[in-house]
Amino acid sequence: MISRILGLLDRALSWFEEWSLYLCVMVGMISLFINVVLRYGFNYTLAWSEELIREIIIYTTFVGCSAAIKNRSQITIDVLVQLMPRLRTPLAYVSNLAVLAYSVFMLVLGSEMAAQQAQTEQKTILLEIPLVVLYAILPLMGAMMGIRTIQNMWKDYHEARAKRV
Repeated sequence: MISRILGLLDRALSWFEEWSLYLCVMVGMISLFINVVLRYGFNYTLAWSEELIREIIIYTTFVGCSAAIKNRSQITIDVLVQLMPRLRTPLAYVSNLAVLAYSVFMLVLGSEMAAQQAQTEQKTILLEIPLVVLYAILPLMGAMMGIRTIQNMWKDYHEARAKRV
């Protein structure tokens, strides 16, 4: 039952990560390309393009954290594992628990920060995007990282159990 729910969440999150990151990067590249052509070809620049790129970088960085956890490509320090290979499993659990704690931290504090931005109704300067939208990325990232970490821990547990049997 749990495996089925985690599998469903995996497919949903994978679809969301892949398509939202793809669309953001494509919009950013097109915007940046048009801005470069206008700047060097016509000596004119689009001010909103640079703001859009900044917001896209923020979004792709935070949503990319979830994709990195799924692919197990986050930065790790594995000196201790190389020195003592028997510690691989316990250190993996400690690492996963640390990421889980961080994701809960981001979920809680990010929600509070987004709520504060909703109260102040601040917007970005040129595009006038409500800052609550940008701050809402933090709890979204926390939730996605938490789900991905739980999925990895579940897979690791079942792989370790299958090796023992």
